[in-house]
Amino acid sequence: MFATYRPILSLLRGTAFLLAASGLHGLLLPLRGQAEGFSTAALGLMGTAWASGFVTGCYFAPRIVRRAGHVRAFGTFAASGAIVALLTGLIINEYAWIVLRAFTGFTMAGAFMIIESWLNEKATNENRGTVFGLYMMVTYASIMGGQMIVAGGDVHSASLFMITGIFFCLSLIPTAVSTQSTPKPLQDVKLDLKGLYVNSPVSAVGCLLIGVANGAWGTLGAVYGARIGIPTAAIALMMSLVVIAGAAMQLPAGRISDRTDRRYVLAGAGFCAALFALVIFIFRPQSATLVLVFAACYGGFAYTLYSIAVAHANDHADPEDFVKVSGGLLMLYGFGTMIGPLLGAALMGLQPEGLFLATALAHLGLAAYTLLRIRVRAPVPIEDREAFKTQPAERALTPEAVRLDPRTQPEGS
Repeated sequence: MFATYRPILSLLRGTAFLLAASGLHGLLLPLRGQAEGFSTAALGLMGTAWASGFVTGCYFAPRIVRRAGHVRAFGTFAASGAIVALLTGLIINEYAWIVLRAFTGFTMAGAFMIIESWLNEKATNENRGTVFGLYMMVTYASIMGGQMIVAGGDVHSASLFMITGIFFCLSLIPTAVSTQSTPKPLQDVKLDLKGLYVNSPVSAVGCLLIGVANGAWGTLGAVYGARIGIPTAAIALMMSLVVIAGAAMQLPAGRISDRTDRRYVLAGAGFCAALFALVIFIFRPQSATLVLVFAACYGGFAYTLYSIAVAHANDHADPEDFVKVSGGLLMLYGFGTMIGPLLGAALMGLQPEGLFLATALAHLGLAAYTLLRIRVRAPVPIEDREAFKTQPAERALTPEAVRLDPRTQPEGS
C-alpha cells in the first residue's frame, strides 16, 4: 500500500516546501512593508498584483508547460519564485514589490498547476479521494507553517527572505530527481461567464464577492494587526486561526446545507461573517486575545462560504460539467481577489478596522443577493443533490485542482 502512494508522497513533499514558501513570503511582505512605512494603497496593490499574476498564470502556464515539459517548466517556475523572494529582500521599494508580486503570482500558478496535474495523473479512481484529502491537508498545514515561521524571525532582517528562497529551491528536488513519467499536457483554462451565471446566479455572484472579502483579508489582515499594535506572533496566529476556523466549520455548515436550501445557509453564513466584521469595525478591540477570538469567529463563517457556493452550483449542473463549473467559479473567485485588496486599502484609510468594513460590505451584498434569488428560483430537491464536499478557498488552488477532486468524471466515461 505504501508503494502505491510513494510517488504521490514525493510530489507532496515538494508541494509542502512550495506552499510554505508562499505562506511565509505572503505574510512577510505586508509586515515588512508596514514597518518600512509603505502606503496602505501600495500594500493593497501588492495583493491585487499577486492575484492578477496568478489568474494570468492559470491561462498562460499550460502553453509554457507544453513547450518546455513538466519538469523543466516546474524548475523554471520554482527558481523564479526563489529569485523574486530574494529580490524583495534586496530591493526595499513599494513600487518594485508591486511588480515582483505579479511575477510571484504568475510563477506560483504555473508551479501549482504542474503539481496538481501530476497528482491527478498518479491518482486512480480508487484512491482519488485519499489523494485529494492529502493534498488539502498539505495545503493548509504548509501555508500555516510558513506563516508561523514569521513569528520566530525578525521581519526587519533579510533572514526570512533567504529562508523563503531556500524553501522555493527545496521544492525543486523531489520533481528533479523523480523517475516517474510526466503527466499529460495541461489543458487550457476557459471561462464561460454567461454559462456560469445561467447555471447559478447565486454561485457566480457569490464567488466573486467571496473573493473580494477573502482577497482583502488575505492581503491586509497582517497590516491590520500591525497597525493596532499586536505582536508579530499574534499576527501570524491570527492569520492561521481564520483559515483553521473556516476549515473546521465547513463540515457542519455543509451538512446543514445538505438538509435544507443551501442558499439559506449561504445567506446566513454571509450575514454572520458580516456581523463579526462589523463588531470589530465598530468596537475596535485592541487586546490580542480579543482580536484572535473575533477573527476566528469571523473566519469560521467567511471561509465556509466558497464551499457552499460551489456545492450549490454543482446541484444545478450536470455531472460531466463539474470541472467546467467548479473551475470557472474558482477563476471568478480569483477575479474577486484582485478587487478586494484595493477596496480594503481604501477603507483602511479611515481606520485600521476599515478592512473589516470592506469584507462586511462584500458579505452583506452576498447575503442580500442570495435572499433575493430565493424568491425567484425554487431549490433543487434534496434527493437530487450531491453530498456536500469541502473546498478550500485559497488563492493557491488552480483549475487543475478541480480535476483532482473525487467528483470529477473520469475521462471516457
